[in-house]
Amino acid sequence: MNHRLGELAARYELASHATERFTTLLDLVAAEPASITSVRDPREGVDVHIADSLVALELDVVGNARRIADLGSGAGFPGLVLAVALPDAEVALVESVARKCAFLERAARALELANVEVVAGRAEAWPEGLGRHDVVTARALAPLGVVLEYAAPLLTVGGSLVAWKGRLGPGEAADAQAAAAALAMAPPESRPVAPFPGAGERSLYFSSKVGQTPAGFPRREGMARKRPLRASSRR
Repeated sequence: MNHRLGELAARYELASHATERFTTLLDLVAAEPASITSVRDPREGVDVHIADSLVALELDVVGNARRIADLGSGAGFPGLVLAVALPDAEVALVESVARKCAFLERAARALELANVEVVAGRAEAWPEGLGRHDVVTARALAPLGVVLEYAAPLLTVGGSLVAWKGRLGPGEAADAQAAAAALAMAPPESRPVAPFPGAGERSLYFSSKVGQTPAGFPRREGMARKRPLRASSRR
């Protein structure tokens, strides 16, 4: 595991303390009694969690970000990993499940991350975050159109959503295009990535904010999932 972490640190030109902090994070996940992620073995987590999070650094918008909001942070992937890799960036971990927030708080202290804030709540109910972020990240959170709706109000104009996804079905892709158009976001683009051997088909989907968020967004909590923005043919 240490060898693999060293490879990742070299690949992404990380500071010398990064591998130690990643080891600590994986150990914290393994020791956590609450169910915060399905992959808890550090030997698996080094790829499934750490490498899969770091792959976002292949996008310049992530590597150059100064304010990042990670939605549905869960066990801290990718948010805590990016906070380690980008010590000059402020990283907000947005999580609505109390036990996961408690874990994120403990992990941030254990990793001595002064650049992390844990936001206990939903993205739609976080007025302090509106229009403040260069990048919003989301990994395995929701259909892409729903994630676009969560992200758009939090971004500065010119900021970008980066979402980890597998292959999109035609319905999800059409809905994402429709959501982007309704939210003053650019049509989503995808970049295939290979974070680790055997990762399967993975892509980073990214969309930049091209104008002010339209009136009426964010909608009240839960509406993005209950009544998602859809392509007209799927209404």
